[in-house]
Amino acid sequence: MTKLYVGNLPFSATEESVRALFTPHGTVETLSLVSDRDSGQPRGFGFIEMSNSDAARAIQALNGKDFEGRALRVNEAQSRESRTGGGGSRRY
Repeated sequence: MTKLYVGNLPFSATEESVRALFTPHGTVETLSLVSDRDSGQPRGFGFIEMSNSDAARAIQALNGKDFEGRALRVNEAQSRESRTGGGGSRRY
C-alpha cells in the first residue's frame, strides 16, 4: 500500500470529487482531506492510500493536472519521522 500526498487542491474540493478524480487510476483504499483544527476550513491538501501499482499510475497521470483551476501536486507522502525543518533554535 502506498500513501499519496495530494496538494494544491482547490478549497471547494470534496472527498467525493477527489475520489472521482483518482478512481479511474485504481482503487482508492482511504482518502482524507485535511482541515484547519480551529476553523474547520479546508487546508488544500490531503492523503490517499492506493495499492503500489495504482499509486504509481495515479502519480503519473495526475501530478500537474489541472483540477478546478489548480495544478495538482501528487507524490508519495513522506513519513513524519523523516521530515526535517522547524528551525526551533532560531532567534528573532
